Amino acid sequence: MTGTHSKRSALVSGASIAGPAVAYWLHRYGFDVTVVEKAGAVRGGGYPIDIRGTAVEAVRRMGLLPELRKVHVNTHRITFLDADGGTVAALRPESMAIGADGDLEVRRGELTQILYDAVRHSVAFEFNDSIAALNDRPDGIEVTFRSGARRTFDVVIGADGLHSHTRGLALGPEEGFHHYLGACFAGFTLPNHLGLTSEGVLWNVPGRSAALYAVGSGQDVFGLLTFRRSDPPFDAFRNPGAQRELLAATFPDDRWEIPRIVAEMHATDDLFFDVVSQIRMTRWSAGRVVLVGDAAYAPSFLTGQGTSLALVGAYVLAGELAARADHAEAFDAYERVMRPFVTLNQALAGDGDTELFPATEQALQRRNTALRTLSALPADRAHAEYSALTLPDYR
Repeated sequence: MTGTHSKRSALVSGASIAGPAVAYWLHRYGFDVTVVEKAGAVRGGGYPIDIRGTAVEAVRRMGLLPELRKVHVNTHRITFLDADGGTVAALRPESMAIGADGDLEVRRGELTQILYDAVRHSVAFEFNDSIAALNDRPDGIEVTFRSGARRTFDVVIGADGLHSHTRGLALGPEEGFHHYLGACFAGFTLPNHLGLTSEGVLWNVPGRSAALYAVGSGQDVFGLLTFRRSDPPFDAFRNPGAQRELLAATFPDDRWEIPRIVAEMHATDDLFFDVVSQIRMTRWSAGRVVLVGDAAYAPSFLTGQGTSLALVGAYVLAGELAARADHAEAFDAYERVMRPFVTLNQALAGDGDTELFPATEQALQRRNTALRTLSALPADRAHAEYSALTLPDYR
């Protein structure tokens, strides 16, 4: 608590990726750090996520690169399918091959566990709790928790995702920052009926897609259903039953594996449903509260950069707080460093009409024609955006 010891104190809301990452760096710089998480534990499982460009250097500086390389998803093939399940193209994902300093692809749950293990013995984690109220004062910020506890910190960091509760308390309703990109998605695990091994298959019709990803062999696969929709289904956000009904109505197809995938979606216990959206803010802080990762600048999964922005943002925010005694100056410096990088990477989503998710029959045919001329996916098209920021050295 502020005033009880000389260490500066920080409360981090959220124990997914940005939260443990910023907690790691703050502890390393001598802060007294508490992480509060509404769930009972860190979330396991989940789809493969990317760590690219500047973010690879961030995890290297954390000392986690060797461990992450061990769990790198070595995908050998991605097969694109037409509406009837016929093969359009089967390509080697060259962009996923890593070298000495190459990009990484790991299961989300593997990354969250590795980050948690890196800080669990040096940072206090409070699970099954969350922030109920904030009282920003000149000498600190008083936090009332849903458990009834009350504590005072020097800063509060919202690392609680796209639908950040911390952001709502400190900066206002999500509607003012939420930029919907016209699509929804649902992810879940299901049995590996196709016997896939270290590969992915992607079924497309205009405006809808279904994907199955096998991380290795002989285990469940991760399924992903994505679809276009003009308006966000707000009534389904906190209603799993409504989510399942919407998905079943959107994927009525009696083609390929769609009926089986929909049936498994109804039976799964790990359904994750959300919208394809970005968070765009003119300011990432208010008083003693600051946001990091998706809470401040979610780029949408269409960019593949959400995890990388979270890891880089956590490094920069903690570094600027350590370098400056005044939190307001640190927050300003954090924005100066990160905002150009964020803007470049958010722009990768365009209007949401990506090559992997065509909205029209014409766009789908153009993509399929282009895929048939390739033997491998291009090496991520060498996106300069991924490495557009050189990490400052805060040592």
